[in-house]
Amino acid sequence: MIVTYSRNVFIPLTRVCRNKCYYCGFRKDDGLVMEADEVEALLRAAKNSTEALFTFGEGADEFSHVREWLKERGFRDLTDFVVFLNRLAVRHGLLPHTNAGVISREEMRRLKDWNASMGLMLEQAVELECHAESPGKKPEERIRVIREAGRLEIPFTTGILVGIGESREDRLYSLEVIADLADNYGHIQEVIVQNFSPKKGTRMESWPQPSIEDMIDAVRYARRVLPDDVAVQIPPNLVEDITPFVDAGANDIGGISEVTPDYINPEHPWPTLEKIERSLNGKHLLRERLPIHPRFVVEGWYSEALAPLIEAYSDEEGYRC
Repeated sequence: MIVTYSRNVFIPLTRVCRNKCYYCGFRKDDGLVMEADEVEALLRAAKNSTEALFTFGEGADEFSHVREWLKERGFRDLTDFVVFLNRLAVRHGLLPHTNAGVISREEMRRLKDWNASMGLMLEQAVELECHAESPGKKPEERIRVIREAGRLEIPFTTGILVGIGESREDRLYSLEVIADLADNYGHIQEVIVQNFSPKKGTRMESWPQPSIEDMIDAVRYARRVLPDDVAVQIPPNLVEDITPFVDAGANDIGGISEVTPDYINPEHPWPTLEKIERSLNGKHLLRERLPIHPRFVVEGWYSEALAPLIEAYSDEEGYRC
């Protein structure tokens, strides 16, 4: 089996977020927005990467200080600024992947041409207490965004967060919802099965982490219900050993950065590729991909603006050449 990964640079554009998830250590009400030259410095440093991962708090421009910041720099809204940065990344030879949270169809349309893929974690398709103060975590809203991405033919990454108060039945149902979206629209490129990791200073800092057995069970079910051409991802920095998860059906380990940490889980450093290859122990082939998965490269699910980079970086099978 082939296990895929990408080389990325992680760009945490702003920590300002309208959601107040009980487990999140990333958000800040009074957070700043990265200046364009700060972003460009990271892009310049990412010499061996092909992916620029743009992650930021949802609805940040609902906050007055962010709106004023954007206005002072000539941007009408946060999406306008993100598109500007996406284009900057392309000029530096990197393919953008943007996680923008719950946004409108029009905002997705504006981002589409400058993103090789986009993403939004479903997390869970049921209402949970940890999302009581998070309007953007309403399951119907997140499902709407994933569905609209399919209608716009955007290669898309989603997934579930395991261990945040859901039952096993909730997890399986959430994976079935994603499988249904993949079947109907054909745009889901990978599904992340991510374990909750407690953060100090949050309401859930003492909440227990999910067991390895629960995680393996979720990976196994994901592989069972998802279409064969949808990858199942296990974050390699959040588990001790990827081997049991690969044996259960995971075949992607997401983006790994030589430049930046995982800003969502900074206490968990990225493993080296050498460590991952040792874990696979010759049983599986580790191959690099772009932020747009091989199938979508071959099928041409990308814009003219990104075509020169994607075609230069990929081989005939859609992997990184």
